[in-house]
Amino acid sequence: MEKTVQELAQYLQGTYENDNPELKITGVKGLVEAGPQDISFAVPPYVEHCHKSRAGVMVLSPQDPPLDGRPVIRVENPRGAFALLLELFRPQEEVERVVSQYAFVHPTAKVGANVAIQAFSYIEAGAVIGDGCVIYPHVYVGKRVKMGENCTLYPNVTVREDCILGNRVILQSGAVIGGDGFGYVNQKDGTHTKVLQTGNVILGDDVEVGSNSCIDRATVNSTIVGSGTKIDNLVQLGHNDVVGKNCLMCAHVGISGSVTIGDNNTFAGQAATTGHITIGSNNLFAGRSGVIGNVGDNNKMAGFPAQPYKEWLKTEASLRKVGDLLKKVKELEKEIKKLQQQ
Repeated sequence: MEKTVQELAQYLQGTYENDNPELKITGVKGLVEAGPQDISFAVPPYVEHCHKSRAGVMVLSPQDPPLDGRPVIRVENPRGAFALLLELFRPQEEVERVVSQYAFVHPTAKVGANVAIQAFSYIEAGAVIGDGCVIYPHVYVGKRVKMGENCTLYPNVTVREDCILGNRVILQSGAVIGGDGFGYVNQKDGTHTKVLQTGNVILGDDVEVGSNSCIDRATVNSTIVGSGTKIDNLVQLGHNDVVGKNCLMCAHVGISGSVTIGDNNTFAGQAATTGHITIGSNNLFAGRSGVIGNVGDNNKMAGFPAQPYKEWLKTEASLRKVGDLLKKVKELEKEIKKLQQQ
């Protein structure tokens, strides 16, 4: 594929400068990898390094400084523009929309139009597969599962019985939706008796769940993930959790059972919560934050236990001075001892 700078600017709904009408762009790459026929992008703090890239065209925001003589396309969201360019130059491979003869689809399952079910997938009784869904090899879809339209289930995904998926849900390889919640009764003799997990999981529209992440079914009722929420690899959501819309959960996040989370929250890597708490909306929890109590709206928190981010920074800065403080204390102890001896 070849595109001119002008064509790319129109595609991105941006404006261009320093146009080179003879330049043909054939690919999209990062700043370091890009060559003279590639287009790339930059956001702060990397904009100042643009001149070092060999990219033929750069995508920048209107607020970024000029670039020496090289074609530039100005858009409000360079990162979003880069995502569009990837779709243009590297579109996903088409999947043949057929049900493989090597897949098992129960006679009572309902399969919509334009669906792909690839070899060795297993679709249980009463399942409903919406129009346009793609199910890759070795996927298990349990009894009475309901899937909306245009969902994609990559290899080795498991969706247990009675779970509900909205439209355009993406489950990456190895994700488990609706596994049993971690529920046990401790007996006097030290043994642990399993509590039957009778609920399900409901995923809203446009939810994506990363590889080897697990969302447990509720003990009763439903574990819920709101529309637009994106979950990274190796994330655990416990039973009876309710997660709002448009949340981000990075790798190794762990949410204990019966936690209610509002909309637009971001949990950075390895952040975790205790169970049975309520978290509001528009919060940011830094990596390895430990949330042990209720949190309101519009907070930026870090540390264990999680505290306001600026307070955590002050605490961390103070901890770095502890070594010097201990030395001073030892010196003072020596001086006091000398004075006592005198």
